[in-house]
Amino acid sequence: MNKLSLNHFSIRSVEIEKTTKFYTQLLGLTVGPRPDFHFPGVWLYNGADNDWANAVLHLIAIDKNDAKGLKQYLGDRDFAALHGSGAVDHIAFFATGLEEKLQLFKRLDIVFKERSVPVIKLHQIFLEDPNGIVIELNFPADEKTALDLKNA
Repeated sequence: MNKLSLNHFSIRSVEIEKTTKFYTQLLGLTVGPRPDFHFPGVWLYNGADNDWANAVLHLIAIDKNDAKGLKQYLGDRDFAALHGSGAVDHIAFFATGLEEKLQLFKRLDIVFKERSVPVIKLHQIFLEDPNGIVIELNFPADEKTALDLKNA
């Protein structure tokens, strides 16, 4: 049987600063090293930035004044198609620290939806990044149960 694991996902963004802030401030990823490509971008890490395997998100900045390097490397895309998830419905992460994350979202007025899926023992939060991409955070259900008991 083949072994397959997700290496990274990439987002082309005309809102690179807002997108970087979203993933670092709200999800806790960190900015780390990136190869010297001929177009701007940011690599975000989940874990130590001395291991390329931890670069789980590659943000691709679009320089409207000089997109030649990006077009040569990854091809051209219609700017209108760069909002939302397209055919990809959402991107999901396992997470811990539900109470702290909810406090952060509320403090920053981040709009999100919650739901629990007892059969798989998860509590889910859904929110959108600055590009309209839906992000799902999956927390252990026991964190939600403990939080409900604490707030009862």
